[in-house]
Amino acid sequence: MPNIVIRDRTDADFVDCVAFLRDVHELSGYPVNWPADPKGWLTPPEALGCWVITVDGEVAGHGALTADGQGALVERLFVDPNRTGGGLGRQLLDHCVTVARDASRKLSLDVAENCQAAIALYDRAGWHRTGRTPIDWGGTQASAVIRFEAPAF
Repeated sequence: MPNIVIRDRTDADFVDCVAFLRDVHELSGYPVNWPADPKGWLTPPEALGCWVITVDGEVAGHGALTADGQGALVERLFVDPNRTGGGLGRQLLDHCVTVARDASRKLSLDVAENCQAAIALYDRAGWHRTGRTPIDWGGTQASAVIRFEAPAF
């Protein structure tokens, strides 16, 4: 059975995280627009925490939580495409829920409509769709962002 750990991201993790992000972008269109500074993009403004999930000591995914007023947003959540389908994304998502709950912050997230695998994950995890906002920065890939709120905790 593999040893799976979620821990704070370190500078040493950036090489793997940027490589996985590139793969995710090319395979599934996340992020919709490739960032000019991928390493900087992984640490969003107002970050409350940035984590990696490891499998047997190897980085396999990334997630972040940011302040949103009195609430929090899940951001920069992705898993190495070679490791999808094993529940790692769900574990990162659940970690964000735990951190937000412990900080008494209402949790939500935004996802571009082209990210169907992510949307399916949030639906399976019991998150609630609460809105849809048109965007003009999604090019031909996405014309809206869907807002989700975490299940009550």
